[in-house]
Amino acid sequence: MRTAPSGPAPTTRHEPTHRTSPTGVAAMLGSGLSNQIGAATGSLAFPVLGPVGVVAVRQYVAAAVLLAVGRPALRSFTWRQWRPVILLAVVFGTMNLSLYTAIDRVGLGLAVTLEFLGPLAIALAATRRRVDVLCALLATAGVVILMRPQPTTDYVGMGSGLLGAVCWASYILLNRTVGSRVPGAQGTAAAALLSALTFLPVGLYVVLRHPPTVASLGYAVAAGVLASAVPYLVDLFTLRHVPAAAFGLFMSVNPVLAALVGWIGLGQGLGWIDGAAIGAVVGANVLSIATSRR
Repeated sequence: MRTAPSGPAPTTRHEPTHRTSPTGVAAMLGSGLSNQIGAATGSLAFPVLGPVGVVAVRQYVAAAVLLAVGRPALRSFTWRQWRPVILLAVVFGTMNLSLYTAIDRVGLGLAVTLEFLGPLAIALAATRRRVDVLCALLATAGVVILMRPQPTTDYVGMGSGLLGAVCWASYILLNRTVGSRVPGAQGTAAAALLSALTFLPVGLYVVLRHPPTVASLGYAVAAGVLASAVPYLVDLFTLRHVPAAAFGLFMSVNPVLAALVGWIGLGQGLGWIDGAAIGAVVGANVLSIATSRR
């Protein structure tokens, strides 16, 4: 039984099926591409706004778009509905801030690869097969290579990417909970609103210290639409019909997309060792998908 804002509604909750339709796959791939292009676009505003300023603008744009789409009836939310919404709001802000900090310090491809460990962990934790143990070891080897000590290793950036991984895993689980307790996109819109409100002081500080240019605002707004509003909405409805494990596995394309977008759009090339490490992480997911019984 799903709880609507005005009280219990006699609607049947749609449980995710064991099959992932081509439409679901296309939606997840489109969401990933939009996310990476948006992240790359937002990084162009770093010289003026910095990562924190870009995240603040992203939160404002995402809240405006999602409020217009979701139209949440906030006064009628129950505490059972508010709990996951509040947690999701915290995850929204932390996930974006940690990712952009990592992008600023270690580049788009590496940052997204580290962040992707979150959905990978969700996918592997949901299975009990020996092949998934092999996948976990393969992915771990890739991460160890990426984080190997070097003269230029930025451990703050690496740590930010790993924090993003924790946030992404939490995002998957919380989004499913919000989707099951709050109708439509109301829960996601409410979470985006709360996250945007917490970033208001940050935005004011950035504006006063570093007056934005038209170009930097344009980049940040585009990032808000492509990397926040679009993926949030697509993921919300996709996660209602796709198992969390399948969602995590099909997100394996994100590190590849990030590396390509970073190389083509930002000129962030990767050495063959780093490329092989990213390939190991992606390969772990492809292997798990190819051998999955579902």
